Amino acid sequence: MEQLSAVDVARALSELTDWTGDTTSLRRSIKASSFAAGIRLVDAVAEIADAMDHHPDIDIRWTTITFTCATHSAGGVTELDVELARMIDDVAAN
Repeated sequence: MEQLSAVDVARALSELTDWTGDTTSLRRSIKASSFAAGIRLVDAVAEIADAMDHHPDIDIRWTTITFTCATHSAGGVTELDVELARMIDDVAAN
């Protein structure tokens, strides 16, 4: 996978819900209704990530879950990260 340019990342961020970032990574924090709900969100994202064989960094702070997407082998954000971010948005919306 090839790392996206700053223009490509900015375009992707304009189409994603509540994500921030730059060419190094995409980040989104989601506030869950409870700790258990946050863990269910993490579990749902883990299923998707395993199926994609592409895994976000996940930080759990009580009911706030922060996802960071980057393709380490490419040195930053790739289309795979944008795709994963879209899928995280889909899971978070349900």
